Amino acid sequence: MSEVDPFVNAIRFLTRFPVPSTESLDDDWLARAAKYFPAVGLMVGALSALVFVIAARFWSGLIPAVLAVAASIWVTGAFHEDGLADTVDGFGGGSSVEARLAIMKNSRIGTYGTLALALATLLRIGALATLLPSVAAAALLASHACGRGAGVLVMNALPHAGDPSATKVMYSAGALSRREIVVALEFCLAGLLPVLLMRPSAVVVGLIIAGGLAAFVVAKARRLIGGSTGDVLGAVEQVVEIGFLLGIAAAA
Repeated sequence: MSEVDPFVNAIRFLTRFPVPSTESLDDDWLARAAKYFPAVGLMVGALSALVFVIAARFWSGLIPAVLAVAASIWVTGAFHEDGLADTVDGFGGGSSVEARLAIMKNSRIGTYGTLALALATLLRIGALATLLPSVAAAALLASHACGRGAGVLVMNALPHAGDPSATKVMYSAGALSRREIVVALEFCLAGLLPVLLMRPSAVVVGLIIAGGLAAFVVAKARRLIGGSTGDVLGAVEQVVEIGFLLGIAAAA
């Protein structure tokens, strides 16, 4: 299988971008595509950054930030936001591992999930609204790439919780190779470079906050459900994105 197929599968899995359909998928297609998740994050971040920069030519304040975040939500179909809401609902409302996993699989959103979505969206918009357009654009590239990269690392580090056969996505027991992890991290570094050149100290603050929030979600997932799920990976992506933007805003 060429590297085109995993890249196309990554785009199809994470976004609404039109790509050729695949008639059949190997059992390990998700693991092979995962190394390109940060690259897809760069694509989403680039679209969001473009919307922000164009909107900033006509409006100031919150409007460019709102439109930029809305663009990223639209192009991903709120994929990661859905994972965040389900995770918070499950962790907050379940009294056992089985109950938490059942809540996370339920398509309905609860009070905890609704509040989490509202706060996550407001924090991203608020952080972006404090930044110059050039810094905001660079921060969007980095946050989207690193958010997906963090999801890849967690997917590789934690066992899948629950019954893999009952999930919407076919999970492979095979882990990513060291080379595949390096490729994913290289795309994360590519996303970080623009903002690193403009605000190197802010990048450090952003990564510290993002890493702390991701570690918190991972620790909760280990304790409450014994591993990760697709929803947990979505939650990790969201908190890394939020944490990085908050760090850039605080330091810049």
